[in-house]
Amino acid sequence: MTTKIFIDGGHGTTGIEIADRLADRPELSLITVDEKDRRNMAARRDALNAADIVILCLPDDAARESVSMIDNDRTRVIDASTAHRVADGWTYGFPELEPGHRERLANSRFVANPGCWPTGFLGLVRPLVLAGLLPADWPVTVSGASGYSGGGKAMIAEYEGADGAPTAFRAYGLSLAHKHVPEMTRYAGLAHPPLFAPAVANAYRGMLVEVPLQLRAMPGTPSPADIHAALAAAYEGSPIVSVTPLADSSAMAQIEVEHVGATDRLSLSVFGNAQSGQARLVATLDNLGKGAAGAAVQNLNILAGLPETAGLRL
Repeated sequence: MTTKIFIDGGHGTTGIEIADRLADRPELSLITVDEKDRRNMAARRDALNAADIVILCLPDDAARESVSMIDNDRTRVIDASTAHRVADGWTYGFPELEPGHRERLANSRFVANPGCWPTGFLGLVRPLVLAGLLPADWPVTVSGASGYSGGGKAMIAEYEGADGAPTAFRAYGLSLAHKHVPEMTRYAGLAHPPLFAPAVANAYRGMLVEVPLQLRAMPGTPSPADIHAALAAAYEGSPIVSVTPLADSSAMAQIEVEHVGATDRLSLSVFGNAQSGQARLVATLDNLGKGAAGAAVQNLNILAGLPETAGLRL
């Protein structure tokens, strides 16, 4: 028996990436709607209700509309938009978030796929809060750069237009009210929003997420080794999330936004100086991989009771 999947918004960047990961998997059956019918409400309603699992790759309002069109109590939903990430009744789709979370996901009907930036941030910060190394009320800062494909078709067209890329590096989110901040705050377990300073780089895909820490000012003055040990313990045995050995990261002179390439992996590194009492925590991932399509497929596998890494690019 196959699991029937419908990707609503399957003609967009994330939808195409998801479909590629689902190809040649006989345990899955893909329901499709012709591109000319993608705004046909009746056709979409039929597909939504025929599916065992729906993946929404839509703007927020359209995602909410799709959920409202599901009139059965059977179809399960993975929403890749921002619409439901902190909504009641939805489970946050980051299996590695904390012990027991993968099991909660497996038993959920409605799953909100994480944002790409929160994936890197939570991968670094949540284990430290759980371990008591990072106080919940600590003033946390997160910055970095993402490939322009994270901005969707409009930004891709802007960077790949006939006039060439508009800039090499663009800071944004300058209002300090970015839509990713609520999920970062809630799922990290922080008492206050982190200061989020994102940027777009002139690269199609890939991203680097950094959390700097003044360890000497933190309660207990944890060392870089303490921070690294907490991360290594949190992801021990994970086929998707890896932690660079501390000796290797100490020897690295640089790290690139394309560090993990076009994969569905998440790589975490701790760059520290014990003498100065400082550390730079860095997550690298593909914004279209573990930051979007790869995460959706990982969650799909969990919901369907299939091997978690099936179809992933590792």
